[in-house]
Amino acid sequence: MTQTLAINGVHLHYQLEGPAHLPLLVFSNSLGTDLRVWDPLLPLLANQFRFLRYDKRGHGLSACPAGPYRLDDHIDDLIGLLDSLGFEQVALCGLSVGGMIAQGVAARRPGLVRELILCNTAHKIGPAQGWEDRIQAIRQHGIEAVADAVIERWLAAVFRQQRPQELALWRNMLVRTPVEGYVATCAAIRDADLTDSSARLTQPTLCVVGDQDGATPPELVQSTAALIPDSRFEVIANAGHLPCVEQPASLAALIIDFLGEYRPGLNRLDLGMKVRRSVLGNAHVDRAESRKTPFDEPFQTFITEGAWGSVWSRTGLSKRDRSLLTIALMAALGHEEELAMHIRATRNTGASKAEVLEVLLQTAVYAGVPAANTAFRIAKDVYNEFESQEEQ
Repeated sequence: MTQTLAINGVHLHYQLEGPAHLPLLVFSNSLGTDLRVWDPLLPLLANQFRFLRYDKRGHGLSACPAGPYRLDDHIDDLIGLLDSLGFEQVALCGLSVGGMIAQGVAARRPGLVRELILCNTAHKIGPAQGWEDRIQAIRQHGIEAVADAVIERWLAAVFRQQRPQELALWRNMLVRTPVEGYVATCAAIRDADLTDSSARLTQPTLCVVGDQDGATPPELVQSTAALIPDSRFEVIANAGHLPCVEQPASLAALIIDFLGEYRPGLNRLDLGMKVRRSVLGNAHVDRAESRKTPFDEPFQTFITEGAWGSVWSRTGLSKRDRSLLTIALMAALGHEEELAMHIRATRNTGASKAEVLEVLLQTAVYAGVPAANTAFRIAKDVYNEFESQEEQ
């Protein structure tokens, strides 16, 4: 389904995909590409995230107003899109100029961006004269005149040699970009310098680059990582400027690791407490902690480190999936207090009442009607409790 919104007087084409209970990952594309540039990557992340992709102004199916553009125009567009869709906090992944847009959004609206992934980008890209020369060449001869040189910077030699059919498709995407949108965005890159604002970023940040990137070489991306406090820098082997196309599995692994619950400096106890609070809620955990005594403290530490810090924090399943599995097991084993606790936790994990119903029906088939009967009674009590709280 085609999705479009008018943002800042420009119709932007976007695609919002995936279940609403998953955390949102927003993508911003490079110069001369549209949202399809992420296609090879998304299947590798599909069980972890919901996706928002869009075509920036002058690209893909979005409108192409007359240029030149400022980087602020692109930043305003993305902020406007996120606000219009009602998103309050997102993980933001930008490629090349999309990474500059991402840095700008994170600086302008720090509360909107929870984590930042900067692929093959920098705080400042290229000398101004180089962009001016490219603009003039395209104005005179079209994008076709620069396409081969751009492709050499985009894609590593082994990709160009061994995957000619795919190469032709990505080249087609480039040359079919509207000339006005391409050169207007060149002007935005030419005039942008994010050195000061990016040095003040506070979001956890992952900076990634292909080892054969001819557009934003590793040393340039590393200089941006050095600029952003506490950022992480990674190089992907056998990739040029588009690792989402050339090495999607390597990029996906870095994204999953980075956006997991783990953060540098968190030990298993701290990580477990963070995850435990995110699932059970602060009020529940605070009550449990207040009742802790020297007698049961070792057991509480064991549970926090083991269950929450080692298992619930893993990225192989979403919190919703773990929540539903736990409810099924608690129902089957007859652990009534734990079952009620985990049904209450669905307000935090995103598991719906309808999904809990299906899980309890499965329990009736495979664990027996008496276990499911008790579980349905407990679930009804919890949902009645929810309704009473909403009425107050």
